[in-house]
Amino acid sequence: MNKLYALTIAEASKGLRAKSFTSLELTGACLERLRAVESQVHATLQVLDAQALQDAKASDRRLAAGEALGPLDGVPVMVKDNMQLLGSRTTAASKILENYESPFDATAVAKLKAAGAVILAKTNLDEFAMGSSTETSAYGVTRNPWNLTKIPGGSSGGSAAALASGMCLGALGSDTGGSIRQPAAMCGVTGFKPTYGRVSRYGLLSMASSLDQIGTFGRTAEDAKLLLEAIEGKDPLDSTSAETSRYVPRKREGDGLKGLRVGLPEEFFSEGMDPEVRERVMTAAKELEKLGAELVDVKFPSAKYGLPVYYVIMPCEVSANLSRYDGMRYGLSVPTPSLKETYFASRGEGFGKEVRRRIMLGAHALSSGWYDAYYLQAQKVRAKMKAEFDALMQDVDLLLSPTAPSVAWDLGEKFEDPIAMYLTDIYTVTVNVVGAPAVSVPCGFVRDMPVGLQLIGRQFEDALVLDAASRYQEVTDWHAKQPML
Repeated sequence: MNKLYALTIAEASKGLRAKSFTSLELTGACLERLRAVESQVHATLQVLDAQALQDAKASDRRLAAGEALGPLDGVPVMVKDNMQLLGSRTTAASKILENYESPFDATAVAKLKAAGAVILAKTNLDEFAMGSSTETSAYGVTRNPWNLTKIPGGSSGGSAAALASGMCLGALGSDTGGSIRQPAAMCGVTGFKPTYGRVSRYGLLSMASSLDQIGTFGRTAEDAKLLLEAIEGKDPLDSTSAETSRYVPRKREGDGLKGLRVGLPEEFFSEGMDPEVRERVMTAAKELEKLGAELVDVKFPSAKYGLPVYYVIMPCEVSANLSRYDGMRYGLSVPTPSLKETYFASRGEGFGKEVRRRIMLGAHALSSGWYDAYYLQAQKVRAKMKAEFDALMQDVDLLLSPTAPSVAWDLGEKFEDPIAMYLTDIYTVTVNVVGAPAVSVPCGFVRDMPVGLQLIGRQFEDALVLDAASRYQEVTDWHAKQPML
């Protein structure tokens, strides 16, 4: 029974409905695992064990009474701590929100509850989702379950590490420039970033509004899809959410992956990648070819602008979004003799170094005399990238690349070098800039650390991306491997 925490969501749902075990037993197994390994990994910021056990009992009662069950009924999951969860603290791993208690549920969280999921905990992250290693959290770093001296990736490192170490069966994260896919790759789990607008952002603490997207973590692509189906859809509370039923995927010939054209962008296999990572990714590409896919060498010239465009637009939106944390309305307030001093003291003490850096970068890029040179120019290049991406995707069905140029690095190795840290997002940020869906799935190991394969699709063809990932996982077992903690 104590191995229930290692099940996939699909396996757990089947077992619950067959009454092979109860949700209370499943939830208890995950909580027991959490208590055993959390002190080593530090993946969570708040454990909601009492409420979780109540929700598990309620699920068992529904099953026993023959009531209609939600698609995730009784399944234990976790939620990144930048999403509102009624009655819990929502801190975004920042001191400025240390004592903030959510007065409502984020739409994605409300939909999880409606689907019957049992929410176990809020997970650690880089402060306000700014980082690639979960080292900027004001409440301590998260460690990689595969090697506790390594980073788990970021910013959703807590969600990825919790799933990888068996504390839950699935999790929600947010992805602004790779913050689901990169930690999924480094922790050896599956992470999916949906098309921008597919999942409501209402109740997500905004970082960069035109780039942020809530997504899912699962052990398999099937699990990621089950979570996605529970939380997606148009939301009247979010004007950027989309009515996905309007979008009909382009028809193609062939069953499975037969006839599927998979592009390998030259720009995504450039210098700077660990040669062993390249080897694992190309081996995975050959597996897709064996399944019937056609591998095509393609060029995406403007992809080289993905990182600079992202690191102009993102800080500008960060600067605007985080201006609300001023020490006056909610959050940390440091009393001083004047309003101006209160602003400076509250934000200075409440925000960490990386958050302050990005606020200042954004404020400068938006300032008089620099707006046209930086922000406006970045938006023009973004439009060019989107047009080029759309044209490229007329010739192929998916793009394939590594998720990250290397496996997880040592804690502290890049922490004082922001440029080196930003470069680790080189293969993921372009997806957010153009608003496309993408998944990272495990595809091997290098020096005993997981490697991630990234598949990118056309807007709103999320199902095709996840289906291709699932078919790859049917013939490989990398996703089934778990760290020995």
